[in-house]
Amino acid sequence: MSELPREETTLPTNSMKVQGKVAIITGGASGIGEATAHLFALHGARAVVIADVQDEKGLKVAEAIGKDVGAFFHCDVADDDQVRAAVDWTAGTYGQLDVMFCNAGVLNRSDQTVLDLDLSQLDRLFAINVRGVAAGVKHAARAMVERRVERRVRGSIVCTASILASMGARKWTDYVMAKHAVVGLVREASRQLGEHGIRVNCVSPYAVATPMTCSQFEMDAAQLEQDFGQFAPLKGVVLKAEHVAEAVLFLASDESAFVSGRDLVVDGAFLCGDHVNEI
Repeated sequence: MSELPREETTLPTNSMKVQGKVAIITGGASGIGEATAHLFALHGARAVVIADVQDEKGLKVAEAIGKDVGAFFHCDVADDDQVRAAVDWTAGTYGQLDVMFCNAGVLNRSDQTVLDLDLSQLDRLFAINVRGVAAGVKHAARAMVERRVERRVRGSIVCTASILASMGARKWTDYVMAKHAVVGLVREASRQLGEHGIRVNCVSPYAVATPMTCSQFEMDAAQLEQDFGQFAPLKGVVLKAEHVAEAVLFLASDESAFVSGRDLVVDGAFLCGDHVNEI
């Protein structure tokens, strides 16, 4: 699927929502992570570190958002040491870490119903979608506590969950379990890290036509958006990665200074509609 060219945009200084902040985005080489990297850079981030296993794509994203802002660090979030290294390099290079977006995740090709659950596939998915998120939260929080300076907001951690963290599904058992675990982690971490001034939240999108989801469903972006969009009560808007990135930007910025422990759902009221049982 070819990438559409991004329009050059400038914002007034007073609308720079992450001005001067240093951020890490796991899974930042494509999809929601890539859209968020561009948005952070647009809103004045001092540095955006793309932490991903997709070296070529990650380097291109870092270059696209500006060599003075973007950086790439090879990181497999299933490896705790690599996550620690990415956080330590960022904090050491820039002297601070303000935002951690734990976004890396995968899907399994099989339906993964309960009766046919492949536990080896479950273990692989959990290593990335649960352990990887937990490692990101742990190491980012440690860096934020160790290097914190006196300021109104000391750190923001955002995780990517899913609407499936608020419901069950007819299949994808391991993925649904993993996203429930992410929300549980956010609730725990927000309670424990609040005393350090660190906020922890997650964002739960409806189906977004990212390269991963398009590949999973064997559809192009237009087809996936049409097929899933029909079930969302909100009409006139097609959910894009950029819409989810806007939610992440809000949670990362000082505009959400007293928001912590929340699951921000970006679903066009799908969870409130009549079609929940379609998934």
